[in-house]
Amino acid sequence: MKSIQLTERQAKIVEMVKRSGPITSEQIAERLKVRRATLRPDLAILTMSGILDARPRVGYFYSGKSSRTLVAEEIRRLRVKDLKSVPIVVRENTSIYDAVVTMFIENVGTLFVVGEGGILEGVISRKDMLKAALGQSDIKHMPVTVMMTRMPNIITTGLDESVYMAAKKLIEHEVDALPVVRPVTNEKGEEKLEVIGRITKTNITKLFVELGEGD
Repeated sequence: MKSIQLTERQAKIVEMVKRSGPITSEQIAERLKVRRATLRPDLAILTMSGILDARPRVGYFYSGKSSRTLVAEEIRRLRVKDLKSVPIVVRENTSIYDAVVTMFIENVGTLFVVGEGGILEGVISRKDMLKAALGQSDIKHMPVTVMMTRMPNIITTGLDESVYMAAKKLIEHEVDALPVVRPVTNEKGEEKLEVIGRITKTNITKLFVELGEGD
């Protein structure tokens, strides 16, 4: 991810180009009272990050893109495949008790229920398990299929979907995680969804922290 944090000198260059552009590197160096060679790394960063544009024999222009705009562009540019993490799954015959144990061991709030070949069958959340426990059911013998959300009510995402769209789905549907899936065709010719990853609110939060720190 490209840095969007500017040094004091880079910020001065941006303001100068805003006011006086187009302006050459020689003119910028003269006004800042530094050598032209000293400015080369700064100008390279500013043009590569998209804040400034440059034209041969003309000079530097301000692109009109603020740091906030660049962050937004980065989020829309990134794909789910760039951010996804390993899915935590259980099988259909797993008891709710064992699913609770898995959830705590893996420190996650959502489990994906899969069949043969990692095919998505359902999603079960911490809230679902709490409901089962409060219902005084025998959770050691109750399978997760009793409480899980099934297709077509599962919200999913794909490898090539933007991180922005995945984040919108998390917010709009009020879920903590999305299964990252890809379509597959079984022996009967039916199209199913294979679970190959997950996107969570934690993934999104880490991304914002990294962007904020300019990593």
